[in-house]
Amino acid sequence: MLNYILPILAVLLGYIIVTLFKVKEKDSLKLLLAFSGAFLLSITVFNLFPEVYHHGNPKKTGVFIMFGILLQIFLEFFSKGAEHGHVHLHDDMHKFPWLLFVSLSIHAILEGFPIHDHDTLVYGIIIHKIPIAIILSTFFINAQMSTTKIASFLILFSLMTPLGSFIANNFEIAQQYYHEISAVVIGIFLHISTVILFESSEGHKFNLRKLIVILVGIIIAYYI
Repeated sequence: MLNYILPILAVLLGYIIVTLFKVKEKDSLKLLLAFSGAFLLSITVFNLFPEVYHHGNPKKTGVFIMFGILLQIFLEFFSKGAEHGHVHLHDDMHKFPWLLFVSLSIHAILEGFPIHDHDTLVYGIIIHKIPIAIILSTFFINAQMSTTKIASFLILFSLMTPLGSFIANNFEIAQQYYHEISAVVIGIFLHISTVILFESSEGHKFNLRKLIVILVGIIIAYYI
């Protein structure tokens, strides 16, 4: 049950942080993103990689992983990189941002599939969702989108990962192609986490705080 509830609470927590604390410190958010990228990448390498390669044909598995990377690149044409901390929309924010919602929802549904077999993955998704929810909430508020639309977007978005877990648990076709879908999710996670980590090193300058945060994320993911 926690695997269904925690992703919802993560999005809610991100919105609460924005409304209560008026987050404006970009460096702190970048550190949180760097931690989430390192943690998500490590969970993927330590937990998901071994399973999909153990149960499937290595080359076929690699094809699905590469498909996941390409799928995420495609989705980012519509989400404008919101999955890894960027929102660059120029549409009228008095309208519901459907393209952003649909692209983020596809991403969120897919990431929910492997959770029921990998309980630790939910923590990586939570840590990933909190800064994304903060960034989305901040952008929507600054764009003066109505509270009703912001609430609708975030509530529906928060339900997508649990929906993916529900589908994986209850639909035979999802269970039949579980490892292929997991390989696609690995590709998605690889793209997002590496982009976050590359972008956290702006100008290729050494940053001790970010390096420590990344190392902490890796170590926690290893021992969790």
